[in-house]
Amino acid sequence: MEFVVTVPDWMQLALHQQLEARDSGIRQLMCCNEDQAIAVAAGLHMANRRVMVMIQNQGFYACINTIRAIGIDAGLPLVMLIGQFGREEANFGQPATASTRNTVRLLEPVMTALGVRFWNIDSEADLGAIGDALKQAEQHGAPVALNVGAPMAWA
Repeated sequence: MEFVVTVPDWMQLALHQQLEARDSGIRQLMCCNEDQAIAVAAGLHMANRRVMVMIQNQGFYACINTIRAIGIDAGLPLVMLIGQFGREEANFGQPATASTRNTVRLLEPVMTALGVRFWNIDSEADLGAIGDALKQAEQHGAPVALNVGAPMAWA
């Protein structure tokens, strides 16, 4: 991955801090909103750069039309890392679809309706899904999502 295009979010704050603090070789580009993040990621992809978009679930809902136009209709392999903002601690370890909060509970059904393949990242054991998602996006020229179910922490 060369670039992470993002609208900063609390759920993935630790990852933002790691990207800022380390010389990881990954450039972090901050955007004003999710529509802009998707458009910037599309431009980087067209310039043959490897890119991931990092947003929250609320931001995903806000830019569904942009994802549809740029990712689905234009067939660009958008890879989205989506923080599940609002997920209650009592729901950790349970299916997100069992959450009492609409913003959490509806994410997977909306992605399914749009045809966006997704993987849930709920623990360190799930990190292998990142490679699978990257491969799926490239092979099928389609957007994919990695749903981060709990706030990230770093040891």
